[in-house]
Amino acid sequence: MKVIFQLLRLSHWVKNLFLFIPAFFGGKLFEVQILLQVTIGFVAYGLTASSIYIINDLKDVEKDRLHPEKKNRPIASGKVNVRSAIVAAALCMVLGLLISWTIGGSFIYIPLAYILMNLAYTFKLKQIALIDIMIISLGFLLRVYAGGVLADVPLSKWLIIMIFLLALFLALAKRRDDLLLEDKDGVKHRKSLDGYNLEFVNGSLYLLSSIIVVAYILYTVSEEVISYHKADQLYLSSFWVLMGMLRYLQITLVEKNSGNPTKILIRDGVIQFILLGWIITLALLFYL
Repeated sequence: MKVIFQLLRLSHWVKNLFLFIPAFFGGKLFEVQILLQVTIGFVAYGLTASSIYIINDLKDVEKDRLHPEKKNRPIASGKVNVRSAIVAAALCMVLGLLISWTIGGSFIYIPLAYILMNLAYTFKLKQIALIDIMIISLGFLLRVYAGGVLADVPLSKWLIIMIFLLALFLALAKRRDDLLLEDKDGVKHRKSLDGYNLEFVNGSLYLLSSIIVVAYILYTVSEEVISYHKADQLYLSSFWVLMGMLRYLQITLVEKNSGNPTKILIRDGVIQFILLGWIITLALLFYL
């Protein structure tokens, strides 16, 4: 079971929690029908994403065997053979799309777009600097769009901007760790790293973190947003966003350990505390 979990990268399903964001911000998270609909979509999207992860591991198996962490992945380590991996990828993709189709409406087009975009990323686009992190960011946006369709909540321009910028920030932080690893072991793990260096990545991280915090503050004081949520104290949640950005910069620049954002979310107690504080603050303001 552990090998299956690793092959499907079930820990990465945490990214699909972005599907719940529109329902949360739209004030519909506690409507049973909406919650059930988004949860089914969460499973469908997770299976679809797992199929892409397996295809990516098949494509990069030789490179992964030279990587200090990726060499332990099921395919690279030999725990799962190629034929079994192909069958698993096909089953996950078919099952994910089948569940998406049963949900109805236009939802199925979003997992399909995710598959096509990420196949292009796996076989070509991830080799191109900047394009690679843009594709990753668009993947998170697609998740939010999927959540909006499932919850029947229109996405605000603020939400789109902030999600895209945050995903871009996380992708750049990951590239920084890749650069440090390349300098350490002398092995080129990504071709796209030719288009990055520490000076560029650090400057970009400073720029994006500043824009994200300012954009969030502007969101909280927007008359449109205040009117929609009937809450004029949303700016109080800015404290958590600022602390969250500072903590992630600390992990990236001081601890030099931002290579796996999912692992950070699962294991870092400070990030978990900040995220919980942010969610509770917004929940109180949105729902009470």
